[in-house]
Amino acid sequence: MQKAIVSAALAAAALGFVPAHAAGTPSPKDALVYFIWPSDGTVITGGKFWVRMGLRNMGVCPKGVNLPNVGHHHLLINTALPAMDQQIPSDRNHLHFGAGETEARIELPPGKHTLQLLLGDHDHKPHDPPVYSTKISIIVK
Repeated sequence: MQKAIVSAALAAAALGFVPAHAAGTPSPKDALVYFIWPSDGTVITGGKFWVRMGLRNMGVCPKGVNLPNVGHHHLLINTALPAMDQQIPSDRNHLHFGAGETEARIELPPGKHTLQLLLGDHDHKPHDPPVYSTKISIIVK
């Protein structure tokens, strides 16, 4: 029985069939999310600062809006990219901007921190292909 299931899955893959749950909301292959500010290596005094998020070849919209080529920002702080086939976590390391914000004032304690942007779809899942920025490092004094 298990051998038949594996054979059917291999045959489906060979014919180009992919299970519906395997792919997320489509994104353009040339989509780009990036930091407007801060830039890599920025030294911030005082801990409070504005993060300004940019997006190219897609649009920003609030969570729950299910339209082609749109999404909303998520800021990853001191963490790796999450699983690309699941909802983006919501905690102190994964900040959601579900109202469609393109900038936010955040506060971090003194030290070195990494920041990365990840665009989420209407259901807080990464797109397919995922749209994420280069990870940057900042220092808070």
